[in-house]
Amino acid sequence: MPFRPIIVLTIISIAGGVSATLAETNIAVTRSVTQYTLNDIKLVRDDGKLVELAAELNDSRPVIVNFIFTSCPGICPLSSQIFSQVQRQTGNNANSVHLVSISIDPENDTPAKLRAYAHQFGAGPGWNHYTGTLSAIIATEKAFGVYGRDKMEHAPVTLVRTTSESNWVRLDGFATADMLIREIRAGSDAVTPLTRR
Repeated sequence: MPFRPIIVLTIISIAGGVSATLAETNIAVTRSVTQYTLNDIKLVRDDGKLVELAAELNDSRPVIVNFIFTSCPGICPLSSQIFSQVQRQTGNNANSVHLVSISIDPENDTPAKLRAYAHQFGAGPGWNHYTGTLSAIIATEKAFGVYGRDKMEHAPVTLVRTTSESNWVRLDGFATADMLIREIRAGSDAVTPLTRR
């Protein structure tokens, strides 16, 4: 039976004046373990470099992936705030976990817009944002089972993998920073220990 914690979450994002509260709301986070296959997908990183997605995800670090777009009024700022909390909680070892945010609005999200968006959330080393052609983004969404025809209706999904040989842990719902860090710690004893709080 999949792990289905019920969490109570309050998130206030000061980035860009966004403020959202989910206090006193039960949010089910559904955990599943699966495999994904990426077939020669090339995306554009926020520094403007064209990269192979598979290589970006297989750089020897544990990886956490989410899907956002810069004009998103709802779940994206919350998801990005959670990633920001992951970076803060990992402290000096923040670069030992690769945070990957993939835009699902490639027609509007240029590398420059992604850099500005990343700055709003205090993204440091180890947290990259990606865009690409429409076909590349659709292929990415389909590969990870998150494709939807309307970007405004996309659901919060976070993917975690500790090594390139590991299965992916898929968390549907707003997984907290603590939950994401627990997944990383539980998945690999070989990873440099993260700062514990």
